[in-house]
Amino acid sequence: MSPIDAAALKKDFPLLEREVDGRPLVYLDSAATSQKPRAVLDALNDFYEQHNANVHRGVYALAEEATAMYEAARHNLAAFVGADPRGLVFTRGTTEAVNLVAHSWARPNLKPGDEILLTELEHHSNIVPWQLAAQATGAILRWVPVTDDGLVELEAMSGLITDRTKLVAISGMSNVLGTIPPVAEIATLAHDAGALVLVDGAQMVCHMPVDMAALGVDFLTVSGHKMLGPTGIGALVADPEVLDVMEPFHGGGEMISEVFPDRSTYKEIPNRFEAGTPAIAQAVGLGAAVDYLERIGMEAVRDHERELTAYALERLPKVGARVFGPADPDLRGDAVSFWLEGVHPHDLAQLVDREGVAIRAGHHCAQILMRRLGVPATSRASFYVYNLREDVDALVEALGKAKAVFE
Repeated sequence: MSPIDAAALKKDFPLLEREVDGRPLVYLDSAATSQKPRAVLDALNDFYEQHNANVHRGVYALAEEATAMYEAARHNLAAFVGADPRGLVFTRGTTEAVNLVAHSWARPNLKPGDEILLTELEHHSNIVPWQLAAQATGAILRWVPVTDDGLVELEAMSGLITDRTKLVAISGMSNVLGTIPPVAEIATLAHDAGALVLVDGAQMVCHMPVDMAALGVDFLTVSGHKMLGPTGIGALVADPEVLDVMEPFHGGGEMISEVFPDRSTYKEIPNRFEAGTPAIAQAVGLGAAVDYLERIGMEAVRDHERELTAYALERLPKVGARVFGPADPDLRGDAVSFWLEGVHPHDLAQLVDREGVAIRAGHHCAQILMRRLGVPATSRASFYVYNLREDVDALVEALGKAKAVFE
């Protein structure tokens, strides 16, 4: 049995008390964005009601309180992923974090003929920035295939990593298939060839224990809104030695040391990469989300979602759904994508919504993977700490009704 009392935790999330057309809401789209517990909502309100001021500027009480809370959130998140807070840059989310590396590391360091290694699992946020960097530098993108059951082909990856490889950018957990690649093993292969490693942690950090030092990666991205935090906040976590030699991404106030008519000098990391007024309240809210998850325990989160995923993998085929991705729940996270024969995913999502069940339909910002799977889109259910086995039952029942409509 799962060590998490999801029924009790669900009461911490006000939105999950909603009904849809008179039916209880069954929210199964946490891979897109998670719901927010009362503790996070209270932290946001408390900041605006009691501490609202700009950070790193004023010397009055409110400003010092705001700065302390903002920096406490940085240290909190850094500890959560086993990293040095000097290497944690707050961003708007994973997309901005990847773009920061593509702009400030890749463009100055890559030259024609250098290679960036990606996999067919990647989200567009971990593809398009590298395409732009390659176009600007003459670098080349190489693609690691995935197997029919959605696993990264490590043998192929090993053959593709050469002395021309300068960066391996890989999802820590697929947002479509839930696949969890062996990141530490991949990092060793890359480092042995002299390449750096970036992990898209948008799905990974919120669903399993993460220790950046143990993984041995150089860059890790974090999405706050997928881990119970507010929207508009995330982070790039980097090896401080790598980050220290990178140029700024954005220019403006607060990231400078001195400004002259013809040049400027910049602050030390991480402030060098946080131009302008940051998302202060959102960072504080993210810190509260980290506290909430730590109280549960990330091992318990992982165990709970593994159990739910295994149950979904067992039940979905019984209603005629073709499930994509690894068959072993130990090799995948919370996202379960499927195709119900004879029903387009968009139609399916609308029909199950009538039963109060919220799932995602589309290409999930992973069109390369969709082509690999041979489908234009999939339906996707994704779970989190507030989901129950009964939610899977509700999904299966709704799928049965939708199928009957088309039959």
